[in-house]
Order: sequence, then structure tokens, then C-alpha cells
Amino acid sequence: MRTRPTWAEISIDHLIHNYQTLRKAASGTGVIAVVKANAYGHGVLACAAALETAGAQWLGVTSVEEGAAVRSVCARARILVMCGVWEHEAEAVIEHRLTPVVWEAAHIDWLDDAAKHRGLGPQSVPVHLEIDSGMARQGVRLSELPALLNRLDRAKSLALEGVMTHFHSPELLDGKSTAEQTERFDSALEMIMGGGFRPKVIHAGNSATLLAIDGAQGLRNLAAKHGACAMLRPGLALYGYAPRFSGNGVLPAASELQPVLTWKTRVVSLRTIEPGEHAGYCATFSAKRRSRLALLSAGYADGLNRLLSNRGEVLVRGRRAPIAGRISMDLTIVDVTDVDAAALGDEVVLLGAQGKERITAYDLADCVGTIPYEVLCGISARVPRVTIDASGGHA
Repeated sequence: MRTRPTWAEISIDHLIHNYQTLRKAASGTGVIAVVKANAYGHGVLACAAALETAGAQWLGVTSVEEGAAVRSVCARARILVMCGVWEHEAEAVIEHRLTPVVWEAAHIDWLDDAAKHRGLGPQSVPVHLEIDSGMARQGVRLSELPALLNRLDRAKSLALEGVMTHFHSPELLDGKSTAEQTERFDSALEMIMGGGFRPKVIHAGNSATLLAIDGAQGLRNLAAKHGACAMLRPGLALYGYAPRFSGNGVLPAASELQPVLTWKTRVVSLRTIEPGEHAGYCATFSAKRRSRLALLSAGYADGLNRLLSNRGEVLVRGRRAPIAGRISMDLTIVDVTDVDAAALGDEVVLLGAQGKERITAYDLADCVGTIPYEVLCGISARVPRVTIDASGGHA
């Protein structure tokens, strides 16, 4: 039962539009639709199911736990567990037909032992090997790759289906850092092929790689050289936001994306204060005129960043209303003095469009000095995600 008047609307039509736009822009290169981190805060079960229905053959998740949840609503799609496996998760990988990313000997040991325990035959558990080509986060380093390949060769129940890496600066369109990483990735692929492995899939790059003109060409060339299929892993763009690029050369598809999420609340109380009166914790807002204040049923526990206090804006009746005072845990005050006839129960947009005005995840990120990914992922679990179609009706 949903009674508290704070919610996020998820447009499935916009999500599918973005997926189809990106798949077309990928020019025949495969696409892994990244739904990790609860689909960037949009609700992984609804988004994953919609993407599978729209034709997505691969979905990318954070963890085995998230992958198992996605498998409950997606019977057909391949599910890539992008952040590896942990001890005691290998059985669940096999049970739910997940495809894990591996780069540690322990990953291989756990998966091989689980496969043997289940009596599975040779090459029965597909894995994707991540190469550290310069990000120093996940992935095996080139100097350690031969030993890991030797361990993988002895794990007869595992099949090296794919090899991947992660570019650290694909938004820099001069391409120098990505070119250097691509060279290291190629060196790793040479070692892998020299070891007798024949991966079917090579993937790297995110939304920026896909949307930059020729951004994926190096990956395509590598895949062709090594007889594999190339795939890209868009995330942010799926949800309607193109990365910010440094330089020129972006595909038209970047301007065709449609934000999927609109975050809303309502006015739950109204009052008028006189000049010199204060509002909110520590009295950081002081009225300079007779002011009408509206109380909203949303606060920092919902994910409305406290740094937006006295800086951010919301939309009420199609007009911008500034946040007045400090954002509280569960409540926020806004100044609606200039919003004609603002009333109890009015729908308020925290993120999204209302009338001719729009507040984007970039707007909120710029205001507090972060990135749109954090804004979207930061909307808390207590904010219900409600799926709608593009016309605003419940899907």
C-alpha cells in the first residue's frame, strides 16, 4: 500500500525508446543493457523485464543477488554479473544461469568447485574474463594474466566465453587514453588466443563509447581481428541522459534520448511568514518579504541531497520554486510566494518536467557538485517506483 505522497514515475515507453535508439546507433555492434544498481535507481525488475521484452539479449547487473532477482522476471536474457562473485555465491550463479565476470583465481576456484559439486560436464559454465587495461579497479593485470589463464585452463567445467575491459575516460574525445587502453587490451587478447582460448565475445565501453562518433571503432577492429563479436555496455544513456563529452563528434542519437524517471511529491502544508521570520533547522532561511511557504513530503532520507538547501529548486504549477532553508530528513520547505494559487495537495516535481519547465539529473548534480549517476542512484528505496506509459497512465 502506498500512502505517503512521494514517488518516482518510470516511463517504460521512454526506456524502450532509448534502448532502440542506442541499439540502432551501435551500428550492428551488440548491446549489453546495463541494469545494475537497481537500474540506476529506476527499479531493476520492471526495467529488466521491459528491456527483455524489447529484445535485449544481454543484461548487466552488479551482483549475484541482483542477477538472481532479475532472473525471476527474465527467463531468456543472458545476465552478466559485472562485479564478480564472492565466496558461497558460485552455486547461485549456476542455479540462476548467470554469467560471472572473473579476474581472481578465487573466482575460478569457487565456480569450478560448484560445477563439480553439481556434476556438470566440461565447458558448462560460461565466464567473462576482465582485463585491467589501465583503470586499476577490477580485472587481471597483464603481468598476472599468464598464471590466471593457466588456472582457467585447468578448470575444465568453465568456458571462457567473453573477454572485457573498462575504459576510464571514454568521454574524452581526443581518444588518446582509450587508444592506449585498447592497445593493452589487444596485448591481453593476444596472450589469451596464444593460450588456446577462443572467446566468442569481446566487450568494452559504456554510453560514451557508443554515442561518440567512431567511439567503438577500435573495439570493432579488435573483435574482427580476433574472430569475436563486439559488444558495448550502455548504462546512463538507457535512462535518458547522454554523458558530457570533452570535444566534438557525438552521434545524433545523444539528443534523441528521453529521461525515464520523474520524481514527484505533494504540498502537504502551507503557511505565511512575515519579513524577518525564519524557516528550517538553524534558521538559515530568513524572509525578506511576506512569504508563502509550502511543505513537501520529501527529504534527504528520500535522496534529496541536503546540499540543495537554500540552493535548489522544485517545480510547482509549472513554475520554479526555491528551496527555503535546510532540507530535513523527511520534509522540505519551498518558497511559493511567486507561484499563483499554490494549494494543499499540489503535485510537485523534484526531478523531471512540469509544464514548460524541467529539472534534470544534471541540474541537481551541478548544484551539489556531483554526477547524474549519483543523483539517480541516490533516490532511496522508500520512494516507490511506479511504472507508467508515455501518456502518463499506469503501465
